[in-house]
Amino acid sequence: MGEEVERTEYNHAHRQEYRRKVQLCLDVFETMLSQSSFEFDRPLTGMEIECNLVDGNYQPAMANQNVLAEIADPAYQTELGAYNIEFNVPPRALPGRTGIELEAEVRESLNVAETKANADGAHIVMIGILPTLMPEHLDGGWMSESTRYQALNDSIFRARGEDIQIDISGPEPLSLYSPTIAPESACTSMQLHLQVSPADFASNWNAAQVLAGPQVALGANSPYFFGHQLWAETRIELFTQATDTRPDELKTQGVRPRVWFGERWITSIFDLFEENVRYFPSLLPQVSDEDPVAELAAGHTPQLSELRLHNGTVYRWNRPVYDVVDGRPHLRVENRVLPAGPTVVDMVANAVFYYGMLRTLSEEDRPLWTKMSFAVAEHNFLEAARHGMDAHVYWPGLGEVSADELVLRQLLPMADEGLRAWGVAAEVRDQFLGVIEGRAKTGRNGAAWQVSTVQALQEGGMTRPAALAEMLRRYCDHMHANEPVHTWD
Repeated sequence: MGEEVERTEYNHAHRQEYRRKVQLCLDVFETMLSQSSFEFDRPLTGMEIECNLVDGNYQPAMANQNVLAEIADPAYQTELGAYNIEFNVPPRALPGRTGIELEAEVRESLNVAETKANADGAHIVMIGILPTLMPEHLDGGWMSESTRYQALNDSIFRARGEDIQIDISGPEPLSLYSPTIAPESACTSMQLHLQVSPADFASNWNAAQVLAGPQVALGANSPYFFGHQLWAETRIELFTQATDTRPDELKTQGVRPRVWFGERWITSIFDLFEENVRYFPSLLPQVSDEDPVAELAAGHTPQLSELRLHNGTVYRWNRPVYDVVDGRPHLRVENRVLPAGPTVVDMVANAVFYYGMLRTLSEEDRPLWTKMSFAVAEHNFLEAARHGMDAHVYWPGLGEVSADELVLRQLLPMADEGLRAWGVAAEVRDQFLGVIEGRAKTGRNGAAWQVSTVQALQEGGMTRPAALAEMLRRYCDHMHANEPVHTWD
């Protein structure tokens, strides 16, 4: 959920002091980068899974406080919506049989959590957007109990000065206004972390940006919002609009959105932090007592609290992370493009594919991003979000190509090569890249299955709300069986 804050309202003095501290943190961060004082000898990977809670009728259950009390595990935390929880998977190194061990561990933990949630009449669902979520569910009592979330909501609306417009195209376009950031809570994702050295950060971030389009095409799992069929991965556009601090006039002026793909390839992680400070005003100007200059001079690792807090309110799809663990600083690329679900095996396959591709792309002698414009990478990303496996994207050496052809012809061998370089066992490569291959060959990801199932149910006489609930019931059965989505009926 991010770090908690102390208040929901801030005055001019808070904002002025916060701006000073953020700039000070940025200066100290630049000094630390020049000294190469970061831990990266044994790179770790990490995963966060945001989940939804539903009742026995597969409707949203605003019960995360009770469910978390039943689960009683610090790995599970609140998210923005009272019907959301987040599972933080312990970090680990990638080589060997880690993928298989990760799948087993995540399944076991989620099964235990599901059993405990059942005691409160709730069920856990891993999906990009809960398809049974309707406007009436977000009228009141939708937000988790948190000063941070309330402060974030108030700050966004203070910056906008008006209600948020949600206007999304698709087969069944949707347009509405929201007086809160409640629609953001509908967006539940899987986040992948990779610890990297300062010298390797730029190549890994650039590679992640190149890969974002194919990732979304393969993993799309959010075709419905408020009962409308929209994009294959509606979560991408919904999250962008639901946290937009810009009224129309600022959009026209070219002011950048808080949810941001970016606008250029980078040469250093500092580029991203510096852009975040230069382009985006504070949303949560919470000031700490730390003097980062004095901490660094004393030989300690500064927390850089203000810089980290500010960074957490700029929602890049591939986010730079500075963190401190056991007194040692490290850097991570946080990949945020994928939705949650449909199954643990699908999510681990997505992760294995991502880490393999990142290794290959980031170590090429002539990197792919030197052969394509940044604007093309963003176009691929949005096309994939709109159309999923039906998307056509641009790839150097191939030109415009269908997502399935790109994956089968080009990306799977690259992912396998990268995983070999990581020292990943052959059985892990075969098992999880086999899932990706099956998805590409069938064209069936979570979004495609959801849409085809709802259409079949409606053709059988069900109303849209009933069809969405029945589809979600079947989805949950498949989710618990843990068979990859491309094999679902």
